[in-house]
Amino acid sequence: MKHYDIPLVPGPTTIAPEILAAYGHDYGSSDLEPEFHALYRETSAMLGEIMATRNDMVIALGEAMVVLWGTIKSTIGPGDRLLAVSSGLFGAGFADMARAVGADARVVEFPWDEVPDPDRVAAAAREYGPTLVTMVHCETPSGTLTPTEAVGKRLREVAPDALFAVDAVASIGGAPLDTDAAGIDFCLLGTQKCLSVVPDLGIVAVSARGWERVERVGYAGYDALAPFRHALERHYFPYTHSWHAVGALHAACRALLDEGLAASHARHARVAQAWRDAARELGLALYPRREADSSPTVTALRLPAGLDWPTLDARLRARGMVVGGNYGPLAGKVFRIGHMGSQATDDLFTRGTSALKEALRG
Repeated sequence: MKHYDIPLVPGPTTIAPEILAAYGHDYGSSDLEPEFHALYRETSAMLGEIMATRNDMVIALGEAMVVLWGTIKSTIGPGDRLLAVSSGLFGAGFADMARAVGADARVVEFPWDEVPDPDRVAAAAREYGPTLVTMVHCETPSGTLTPTEAVGKRLREVAPDALFAVDAVASIGGAPLDTDAAGIDFCLLGTQKCLSVVPDLGIVAVSARGWERVERVGYAGYDALAPFRHALERHYFPYTHSWHAVGALHAACRALLDEGLAASHARHARVAQAWRDAARELGLALYPRREADSSPTVTALRLPAGLDWPTLDARLRARGMVVGGNYGPLAGKVFRIGHMGSQATDDLFTRGTSALKEALRG
């Protein structure tokens, strides 16, 4: 496979050598050794600090979708209602997942180049009476960061019994999100975005009332959340866990906390602003209608007139740079620069903008 010197895809992000090194250790059995349980506990505590939550942590084996599906299956079924707050491809996807498990689902839809209005979400929740409300913090195809804490506040006012699940896969570590202040019952995270680890673990912070719902539903599949509730105290996980993966996640969390969350958020914001300013100078238009809605972890740009995506992609790759295309109605119209985690650096910005400028000129 060809190596690209300017990796700027919106995940999976590049992995630092010290994180990759964690996979090379010769560990014992995660089923038998108490050291694994200590590592899992320490990693959970660091994740709680990073996610701003006192809720219990589930670290499941599998890509981030394992906890998205696991949360849906563990919390709703026939007779339940899911309200999906959508301002992009992934927001609406929660409704499809709910219908797949037999639940009713409704989407409160916003234009993909905007972010959800908390008052409209509140009105929809008041009228619909959902069991579970879902939302995406960073819509990577759209390049937007949604007002999750404001939505959570309004939900507690108008639908206090509704559970709140948030996909923060592409934001945690690169953008502030106070899980507890937002009233999030299931905060979902993956390792391959801002944490810059291999895409092999799914993470979810579960509130006390979230656990109550999980126990009531009683889902028992491979991706079920329930077995993790007492896994540490019983020293018994639902499957043989990956000591290597949790070890790498531990190293990534330690590196992030050593940098400092505020410093990481500031780094992402600075690099994101630099990319948006440079894009304008190159004659490119941001996809989000308002720059203030842009995410600090990914920049979505409209393709210029007269240049199609395959051509731009080929030109960038010829210069050692790889970015992201898009999906659904944005395919062939919007491309994305992923400046998250290990890729939110001044060096990649400098080399990336130079390559982009050349590619646009042809």
